[in-house]
Amino acid sequence: MGKDRPVTLAAITGAHGVSGEVRLKLFGEGVDSLRRFRAFNDSALSLEKLKDDGKGGAIARFAEVKDRTAAEALRGTALTVPRTALPALGEGEYYHADLIGLAAHSTSGEVLGEVIAVENYGAGDVIEIRRANGKRFMVPMRAEAVHEWNDERLLIAEAYTLD
Repeated sequence: MGKDRPVTLAAITGAHGVSGEVRLKLFGEGVDSLRRFRAFNDSALSLEKLKDDGKGGAIARFAEVKDRTAAEALRGTALTVPRTALPALGEGEYYHADLIGLAAHSTSGEVLGEVIAVENYGAGDVIEIRRANGKRFMVPMRAEAVHEWNDERLLIAEAYTLD
């Protein structure tokens, strides 16, 4: 798993006003988590201004976007930064992007499949795993369910692996 792969922090949902500002859907922890970055998408977009929209999203101005037409053309564009640009994590912390693609193993050694998504429905993160046969199952990202993880795999308690 490449540590310098792009990580998506937000997506442009459309134009805001007529002067080239764009509306953003945020995938991180709010506007402040986005503020530490000035360049996105391999420096194709340079952030000039960012403000909270009061609805869980943000309004941004990029130097390269001069008018509403250019802003509308970016609808659906993901805003990415290299994984190595993200702040270091503390013990037990993780970025969702680091879990996607990991192999999932049971505590008994069975290969369960691959992590394909990390969701949060309000009670904490839930990992979605796709088995080799295409079936999917979900596991809460809690210590009793996910015993450990590293750059190569997640180790899931046997009780959480039953279909």
